[in-house]
Amino acid sequence: MNKISRIISLELKEAFEQTILPNVADKSKNYLYSTLWTAISKTENKMVGDLCIYGEPNTDGEIEIGYGTYEEFQHKGFMTEIVRGIVEWVKSQPKIKSILASTDKINIASYKVLEKNRFVKIGETEMLFNWKLPLNNEIKV
Repeated sequence: MNKISRIISLELKEAFEQTILPNVADKSKNYLYSTLWTAISKTENKMVGDLCIYGEPNTDGEIEIGYGTYEEFQHKGFMTEIVRGIVEWVKSQPKIKSILASTDKINIASYKVLEKNRFVKIGETEMLFNWKLPLNNEIKV
């Protein structure tokens, strides 16, 4: 057993406190849409990154994802595979019509993950690019 402690990023800590834990505790909500998914490398038996969904689908059938790869595993294709896996899972969820994500403009690796998974850039703010993967192959901006 590998005992490695991980420092939780401020973003993940906020997601736990503000979204994940309150939604899991709320019996009227489907906990699957507020679950942190942790990816583990089978060959190294180590956690390589995390992905979470920020709540249940909105009225347009959209969910938003956030993700991060631990530093020692960055630039190795893990997150591309992890996002691909969540996309496949989402396709089996009839209420979901599209997946949203945001990336820091300076985080090229993060938006490459989305591009490789066929997300399309739909807008931007001063700091972020906004992305969407429609599951019916239509883009509505």
